[in-house]
Amino acid sequence: MNRNMASAAQSAASNASSDRLPWGKLLALAMAGFICILTETIPAGLLPQISDGLGISEALAGQLISLYALGSTLAAIPLVTATRGWRRRTLLLMCLLVFLVFNTITSLSSNYILTLAARFIAGMSGGVVWGITAGYARRMVHESLRGRAMAVAMIGAPLGLLLGVPIGTFVGGVIGWRLVFGIISLLSLLLIAWVSKGVPDFPGQAAEKRIPLRKVFILPGVRSVLFVVLFWVLAHSVLYTYIAPFLAKAGLSGRVDLILLLFGITSVVGIWVIGMLIDRWLRMLTLFSLAGFAVASVLLGIGSDQPVIIYFCIALWGLTYGGSGTLLQTAVAEAAGENADVAQSMLVTGWNLAISGGSIMGGILLEILGISNFPWVLLFLLLLALLITGRAKEHGFQIIKR
Repeated sequence: MNRNMASAAQSAASNASSDRLPWGKLLALAMAGFICILTETIPAGLLPQISDGLGISEALAGQLISLYALGSTLAAIPLVTATRGWRRRTLLLMCLLVFLVFNTITSLSSNYILTLAARFIAGMSGGVVWGITAGYARRMVHESLRGRAMAVAMIGAPLGLLLGVPIGTFVGGVIGWRLVFGIISLLSLLLIAWVSKGVPDFPGQAAEKRIPLRKVFILPGVRSVLFVVLFWVLAHSVLYTYIAPFLAKAGLSGRVDLILLLFGITSVVGIWVIGMLIDRWLRMLTLFSLAGFAVASVLLGIGSDQPVIIYFCIALWGLTYGGSGTLLQTAVAEAAGENADVAQSMLVTGWNLAISGGSIMGGILLEILGISNFPWVLLFLLLLALLITGRAKEHGFQIIKR
């Protein structure tokens, strides 16, 4: 009884102010996302060093990324479902402890199989973190601030890509790849202390309110959002994975790093814009974002050999895609209600499958249609996403206060 009363009081205190975001608490969640994305992607910048350190080929070293992604994809739905009755802070701290332990193992291991296993288990933890972050952030604030709270909590992922990976790659070149993973472990330890002291706890979902996975999937609006995730992220992944050969056509093969930096900066701007407006205009923002990406695709198809058009389209792509995670997670959380964490785990799984599918689909298209036809494939996928969003008149994207 006392524990429930304390929890209720803590929740009331957390939501007491309807006009102010709890920045410190939300940034702790953002830091968790930063550690997730850094753990997942940092091997991409350190492949030569990892290859030398483990005595394997770069192709085999690249599987450190694949195993992490596989762990995240396979674990998100079952683990989030199995732990939905757990207290939220306890679950988050356990995930951070997994990052601490298994990044340390990666840092110290000289055995390739052990390293792959550590990466897989870290990926499982990452799948849970992504599954619970949105719901955790939404419970910290008044309902009028939920969209903005999610935008802050999700900023860690793009910042990890924009700053963490380049800095980690540079640092790894100076002090070695093993110490980079050691630094990530240290960040996890510091975040464990931050979460323990500065982030409120919330109870898990009551047993009588839990519904089976199948019923969560068929809740009004959930399927619409998941299909938009599939088509939107698939379009993004096709272009992002094969951006280097696409840029080569315009003579920009030596500017891939600069162009990806432009994409990263505009993505962060996009998240900021979405965060400011999402609590009133979710459906309209989703339509505008999809339409903007579609326009960029058309321009890329028309002017794929014109550097000026390429730079403009990359900026537009980043601006309109950057807030996609916030938009889609907000929509699926609103549609799923008390089952938001399970729905979020479905979104995480769909997102990862779309990224993998984009790589596979892009490779096939590259061989069959050629790189010049990529923009028209993107346009087709984005039009499907626009159609689904536009027809969601009763649920899903329409649920949000406009």
